[in-house]
Amino acid sequence: MIVAFSVSPEGTGRADGSVHDAVAAAVKIVRESGLPNHTSSMFTEIEGEWDDVFDVVKRATQAVEPFGSRISLVIKADIRPGYTGEMTGKIQRLEKAIDEL
Repeated sequence: MIVAFSVSPEGTGRADGSVHDAVAAAVKIVRESGLPNHTSSMFTEIEGEWDDVFDVVKRATQAVEPFGSRISLVIKADIRPGYTGEMTGKIQRLEKAIDEL
């Protein structure tokens, strides 16, 4: 499965509304997990088995707790049993389709 998630604190008390330190703490957990992952400006994607992926999402969310009084978590999942390497495979198939247009 591939999970795209975004986690950020609310109620940080920062005048500029910045959450980069909290997001960095979450992304560090993801990167240290050893699972395939990619972070963009809005989401972090992680690929693996259900229990492994959601364990990482849970720990990343917990890493954000000290940064605010509340946490916002958005999750989108692509569950396709029997497939691996889809984080890059889907992009490769998309690029090929674009080239063939």
